[in-house]
Amino acid sequence: MRLRPPTVIGQFHTLFFGSVRTFFLGVLGFAVYGNEALHFSCDPDKREINLYCYNQFRPITPQVFWALQLVTVLVPGAVFHLYAACKNIDQDEILQRPVSTIFYIISVLLRIILEVLAFWLQSHLFGFLVDPLYMCDVSALAKIFSISKCMVPEHFEKTIFLSAMYTFTVITILLCIAEIFEILFRRLGYLNQPVT
Repeated sequence: MRLRPPTVIGQFHTLFFGSVRTFFLGVLGFAVYGNEALHFSCDPDKREINLYCYNQFRPITPQVFWALQLVTVLVPGAVFHLYAACKNIDQDEILQRPVSTIFYIISVLLRIILEVLAFWLQSHLFGFLVDPLYMCDVSALAKIFSISKCMVPEHFEKTIFLSAMYTFTVITILLCIAEIFEILFRRLGYLNQPVT
């Protein structure tokens, strides 16, 4: 039994999502963010202030956030394929059975919801631009001063990478929406050719 997305757009989404986005995150994400904490420096340049301010600047590292996003967005599709495997539903039969079609559409809608949530969380955690300076509140550490000025390494590269990750999220959302329309058009008889 072959289990892959029953739509052309779904198969493209799997290729795009699984290959391009994962490669981009794994290779380029490490190059851009891999040693950010080591090069994050504040004034005065003391290890404990640098670490304290970096943790304030990045409550979660972008690589961990995006890896969690990738895994989370894969869950609805994995649950659907597990359901299809348990019910012995072949790929060609998914869109012919009303119950499996509805379950598949729900899994796509869940992917959309998870991507929108990830987009919102990313915008709140990282913003859209990475400033070269970060003003850190160190009043809990130092009694002499309360604000430390910190230098963010490769801020322009990080801004470009953030834009790319936002773009990947938007593309994924659009592909999921297009997949729902493809399913609906097939069910209504507008697209009758089977997917191979």
